[in-house]
Amino acid sequence: MTKVQITLPDQLVQAAQRAGLLTPESIERLLREATERQLRIDELFEAMDQIAAVNEPPLSPEQVAEEIKAMRADRRRGAA
Repeated sequence: MTKVQITLPDQLVQAAQRAGLLTPESIERLLREATERQLRIDELFEAMDQIAAVNEPPLSPEQVAEEIKAMRADRRRGAA
């Protein structure tokens, strides 16, 4: 285990203590949630970069509807 020491404003510490957020378990949970959230954000931006790099014109609403229709048909065939 690693020990971490941080400096925070007194008001924030008092509010966090009242909320029960300064226990090792709470801090670990908060850090895990923040880390996972940041990972999902990073993955989203990576996917957006990949989409932007495709350099193809966007689909029309009709083309999107056709793609959805085809995907649903594929799923129905797979479930049968």
